[in-house]
Amino acid sequence: MIASNRLQNLDLGTLRSFVTIAEAGSMTRAAGRLFMTQSAISMQIKRLEASLGLTVFERSAQGMNTTSAGEQLLGYAQRVLDINDEAIARLTSPDCEGQLRLGIPGDVIYPHVPDILKQFSRDYPRLQIKLSCAKSKVLREQFKQGLLDVVVTTEKHPSADGQVISSQKLVWTGAEDGNAWKQQPLPLGISKSCAFRPSVIAPNWKAL
Repeated sequence: MIASNRLQNLDLGTLRSFVTIAEAGSMTRAAGRLFMTQSAISMQIKRLEASLGLTVFERSAQGMNTTSAGEQLLGYAQRVLDINDEAIARLTSPDCEGQLRLGIPGDVIYPHVPDILKQFSRDYPRLQIKLSCAKSKVLREQFKQGLLDVVVTTEKHPSADGQVISSQKLVWTGAEDGNAWKQQPLPLGISKSCAFRPSVIAPNWKAL
């Protein structure tokens, strides 16, 4: 029996679909993220498994999980895609270079900011980000003084020169079956300089 020496190439589009499914845990959610039909992604995975002679996903009612072989492939796929994206970014990115001084409150860093910064670094590899973490009040003052170029703040009444990127209601939360809310006075873990403190200690708050 003569073994074939023909090289096999993994398709980048298929690898991206594979990684997205692994992260989303569902073909349906992955299809939405990639703006593809579920049938198109399903065909990609079938061709991938056929070309490798391996099963990369375990299907169940709870979703899709990588098999042991799929877990190995996932590490390689992420590295291949990172290199591809880095190469594209460096060759085609706008001619932006220098330093961007960014300020973000520490309580809103996770879970989205690390991924956003990673993508920004990939898209603008010549632009260095200097990240500062502080309370919103401090960040606003540093911005006014010209010490920061861009700030993300959490405020109840944002200034007119800013742009609102997300609005959320304040809610009371506590341990399941807990009774802390019954205590008088109510114990609070909140800084006196927090912009939301007046709303939290207002006499007309409603227990949930």
